[in-house]
Amino acid sequence: MKSEDTPFVGGPLDGRVLPVLLGMTGHPPKVYRVPVPNAAGGPPTDLVYRRMPAAAQGRKLALHPGWKYEFDPEGNKGGKGSKLKWPWSKPETRPDTAPDATPHTKPRATPSTKPDTADE
Repeated sequence: MKSEDTPFVGGPLDGRVLPVLLGMTGHPPKVYRVPVPNAAGGPPTDLVYRRMPAAAQGRKLALHPGWKYEFDPEGNKGGKGSKLKWPWSKPETRPDTAPDATPHTKPRATPSTKPDTADE
């Protein structure tokens, strides 16, 4: 597997450069999670770092400057990229904006396909 030395900015890993495994596309993962054990013996907490470009790109055809990881103190609580959003997914409905319990129905614009048996 190929790895790349990637700097970490902010949080407990500030200033460290760690080797990060690259994916099939040659890029490190978008989100890097570091599990930290709990001293009291409880469940471990995760430090969340998000991938950002290492430097602003000045020229149009310049090589990519590389990547760095920036600390995200909120973790996975609604931050950018916290949930995959596919084009065919239904939008999320929040409880405060949910429609009424009784849906409003409109009359059909086309007649039903059942034959009318009332004339017989």
